[in-house]
Amino acid sequence: MSFGLALQDHIFVTDIYEVRHLINIAIVDDEQYIREDIKKRIEQTGDDLAADGFESGEAFLNAEKQYDIVFLDIQLGGMDGIHVAKRLRQKAENAILIFVTGAKEYVFQAFDVAAFHYLLKPIEQEKFEEVLTRAAEEIKKRKKDEAGLLLIRTRNRTFPVQKSSILYVESRGKKAEIHTGRETITMYASLNSLQAELGEGFYRSHRGYLLNMAYVSEYYHDSVLLTNGEAIYLARDKYQEFVKEYMRYLKSGGTIHG
Repeated sequence: MSFGLALQDHIFVTDIYEVRHLINIAIVDDEQYIREDIKKRIEQTGDDLAADGFESGEAFLNAEKQYDIVFLDIQLGGMDGIHVAKRLRQKAENAILIFVTGAKEYVFQAFDVAAFHYLLKPIEQEKFEEVLTRAAEEIKKRKKDEAGLLLIRTRNRTFPVQKSSILYVESRGKKAEIHTGRETITMYASLNSLQAELGEGFYRSHRGYLLNMAYVSEYYHDSVLLTNGEAIYLARDKYQEFVKEYMRYLKSGGTIHG
């Protein structure tokens, strides 16, 4: 399975740098005082957080700006919060969803759209800070992972490969093949070492395969279909573990590439 150029040499893998990112937050609630209250709490939590308010789900969905975290009321006038969340997921956006509502009965529907958390009104400050801090840390980790690079040095050149561009890694004896959307890079490296470097967004589906969960399209008991159409082996005794890890990845706002 090769997309193009194969480079055979030793590899040196490292993270290049970490960039400070501003985290954009949307507050979707039809009550102005709730929007203002949540925005004030957000601003008091950190100077790397920026919040915008929307009085309806329609206004939020029509916004050009993409948001990292969304505080979403379920009982909105017009389109309710559950439908707003479903529309957001259909757009393949990976925002972390935090539902804010006075009704407990919607909690199970919230899981259908991979909600990160569910806050009940009136909002307890301690709980709010805990949930927002965890969500912000998850966004920072995701952005760091997306910006993370593998630095590859061969005899003839040194070049970086973005971790987010890697679909899967395949073991070939003492060598490993890194498959991206443009090429296949062959080098001397163990799958264990690459798994440690690539991090939590990658899953060891088989002793010979390491796949990027951002490119999962479908999965079966013995294979995982990637968005480029390739099927990757999934060890049968790892099926339950994979489902659990993939659900956790989605719930935490993991990137999804169409």
